[in-house]
Amino acid sequence: MRILICEDSVLLREGIARLLTDAGHDVVAQLPDATALEAAIAAHDPELAVLDVRMPPTRTNEGILAAIGIRSRGERPRVLVLSQYVEERYAADLIASGTAGFGYLLKDRVADVRDFLAAVEQVAAGGTVLDPEVVSQLLARRRRDTRMERLTPRERQVLALMAEGSSNQTIADRLYVSAGSVEKHISAVFQKLELEPEDGNRRVLAVLAHLDAPTSTDQTSAPDATGGIR
Repeated sequence: MRILICEDSVLLREGIARLLTDAGHDVVAQLPDATALEAAIAAHDPELAVLDVRMPPTRTNEGILAAIGIRSRGERPRVLVLSQYVEERYAADLIASGTAGFGYLLKDRVADVRDFLAAVEQVAAGGTVLDPEVVSQLLARRRRDTRMERLTPRERQVLALMAEGSSNQTIADRLYVSAGSVEKHISAVFQKLELEPEDGNRRVLAVLAHLDAPTSTDQTSAPDATGGIR
């Protein structure tokens, strides 16, 4: 299997590469950060990318954002995230994009080489591998996160249409309201979901929050011809 590793710790990076090589895999690239990740994927066409979460230059979310970008473009390469901690928000974002061909393991809890290699094979084959601690904390997060409950039915309609990829004008046409009204609803959604301008693409983050929320009639109902809820 062709595997790319993106990990800033040289010792861990070399150790993972050695394990994978000894197991018969082809490590096609080893990167210390995500700056050359896209180019390496294009050049080597790996089947699996093993990514750290926190890497230079900010050591915050470079790896996770790279993983989200990879998964948004298709099935290959599959993604196995290795993290020191459970990054609840970003783990939820990744899972919201689909769990096929995805893994999230905590470095300190990978205690057996055979288990790690099995996880590599499972993710590459399109399976899902999640550390039990990741699952536990995400379930706790879901119980804590009541932000979606703050939205009005109309704001949920707008957000549902955003999740379909609709533009502001398309949403306005679907709901029989002005584009200005849609912009006000979207601003209210951002505010109630606590998405600040510095959060990057707030539209994407809002859609992810919608996809991660428990299904409800209000959130999923489509507008009828009068702009009401069916």
